[in-house]
Amino acid sequence: MKIKKIAVVGLGYVGLPVAIEFGKKREVIGFDINKDRINLLKKAEDPTLAVDKKDFKEAIYLNFTNNADDIKDCNIFIITVPTPVDENKKPNLYSLEKSSETVGSLLKKGDIVIYESTVFPGATEEICVPILEKNSKLKFNKDFYCGYSPERINPGDKTHTLSKIKKITAGSTSEIATEVDELYKEIIVAGTHKTKNIKEAEAAKIIENTQRDINIALINELSLIFNKLGIDTESVLEAAATKWNFLPFRPGLVGGHCIGVDPYYLTFKANEIGYNPEMILAGRKLNDGMGIHIANEVSKLMTKKKIQIMKSNILIMGFTFKENCPDHRNTRVIDLIKIFKSFGCNVDVYDPWIDKKKVINEYKIEPIDKPINNKYDVIVIAVAHDEFKSMNEKQIRSYGKNNHVLYDIKYLLKENESDGRL
Repeated sequence: MKIKKIAVVGLGYVGLPVAIEFGKKREVIGFDINKDRINLLKKAEDPTLAVDKKDFKEAIYLNFTNNADDIKDCNIFIITVPTPVDENKKPNLYSLEKSSETVGSLLKKGDIVIYESTVFPGATEEICVPILEKNSKLKFNKDFYCGYSPERINPGDKTHTLSKIKKITAGSTSEIATEVDELYKEIIVAGTHKTKNIKEAEAAKIIENTQRDINIALINELSLIFNKLGIDTESVLEAAATKWNFLPFRPGLVGGHCIGVDPYYLTFKANEIGYNPEMILAGRKLNDGMGIHIANEVSKLMTKKKIQIMKSNILIMGFTFKENCPDHRNTRVIDLIKIFKSFGCNVDVYDPWIDKKKVINEYKIEPIDKPINNKYDVIVIAVAHDEFKSMNEKQIRSYGKNNHVLYDIKYLLKENESDGRL
C-alpha cells in the first residue's frame, strides 16, 4: 500500500513538532500562511524554540511552504491552528474555519482531515465538516473522512516532548479511527489512546486544562484566605504536600493559550445546551482576578513603607505566560502592568526570553534590555525563568532604591527574603 503524504497546516508550537516528527518517517509538507515564518523554518530557525537544529536535520522528508497549491497532492491534512477566545471570552474559530476552507478546496476522494486544535465537544463535526463539504463538494464519511487527535504540547518543556506524551486519537468511522491511531503510533513512543468517537476526544482534551484551572483557582482562593489570616501559603502547601495524595499546585497568574482559554470553550458549549457551569466560571473569575489582588497587595506594602504610589517606578521581572519559554500568548502579567499604570506608576518590563518586536506590536509595551540598579520603588518577580532563579536576594534587590518593595509571585526566594508573596 502506498504511504500517504501528509500536510501539516499551521506551524506554531503544535504544528512544527508534528511536522518534524512525521518528516523523519514519511513525506510531509509543512504549510503556514506566514511567509516570514516559512522563510525562517527553511533555514532551520524556529523562533518558538519548540524544536532544535538537529530535529530539522533528522526530518529529511519534510519541506515547508506558504503556497496552498503545494499541498494539494497530500492525502492526510493535519490542522494545528490556534483557537483563542475573543474579548468577550467566546471561542474565536476564525483560523480554524479559514484553514478548513483552504483544506476543503484541496480535498480529494479518500482524503483524511485530522484536527489537533483544542475545541469544544462537537466542533469538528458541527463546524469544520460543513466547511469541508462546502468547499470540496464532497460528502463526509463517503468521499472524505475526519480524525481528531488533540495537542498536548507543553511549551518550553524539553522533557515531555511530543513523542513522549501519550496521544488521544479518534476518527469519524471505526476504520478511520484505526488508521489515525496507527498513523500517530509511528511517532508517539509513549503510545496512543483511541476513543470511541471524535466528540469524546474533544471533550477529553478540553477537561484536561479545565481541571488544572479549577485546581489552581482553589489554591489561589486559599492564598487569599491565608493572606488575611497572616499565614504563609507556601509553608502551608509544603506541610500539606507531606500527604501522598495532595496535589502540588501553587497560586499565581493563570494565562497562556491553554489553561486560561480552554475552559471558556467548554462553558460556551455548556451554555449553548442550557447548562450554567458554575464551578468552571467561578474558577475562571477567580484566576482572572489575581492581577488586581497582587497589585493591591503591593500597594499596601508600599503604603507601609511610605512609598508614594503615584509616579513610582516599578520593575516587572518576566512577561511570558510561563517560565523558560518565549510564548507570551494570553499572559496575565499584562494585567499587572495595566493596573499599575492605572495607578499612575511608571512600569519597566524585563524578560530575557521574549521577542521584543512582537511584544511591542501586540501589547504596545517596549520591554527594557536590562534593569537599572537603584531605580525601582517596587520589584515584582512575575515569571520563574532560570535566569531569575539563579539570582539571589541581594542581586534582585540591587535594582531597587534604598527603600523599596520586593514582591515574589513565584516563590523564587525564601519567605524572609521578600517583602510579600502570594
